[in-house]
Amino acid sequence: MPEVIALPATIEMEMKALVRDGHYANLNEAIKDAFRTLLNVRPELKTSAVIELYKEGEISMGKAAEMVGVSTIEFKDILVNRGIRREVGSRSKKELDEGVELINQLRK
Repeated sequence: MPEVIALPATIEMEMKALVRDGHYANLNEAIKDAFRTLLNVRPELKTSAVIELYKEGEISMGKAAEMVGVSTIEFKDILVNRGIRREVGSRSKKELDEGVELINQLRK
């Protein structure tokens, strides 16, 4: 279920006025635009949000790099510079053996 966010009364009034004046289709569109603008003006916030999504496993390394607008190697450097260690999982021996067996079967 989405979290309900309460805006300060003045901000809500101003945003609703922009909707009434035709700048936005609805309040939700105005809020989305405000957030996108915030992240464009403060790119370090976007980077922090993307790193958090990556750390929580919600996005891949490649997707994180894409969202920040850098290469995967550059994103890895960003993580290192922020003192974030990457956890690289490995497959179990059983999984590797099954993978080798599958490859051998496909070659036949």
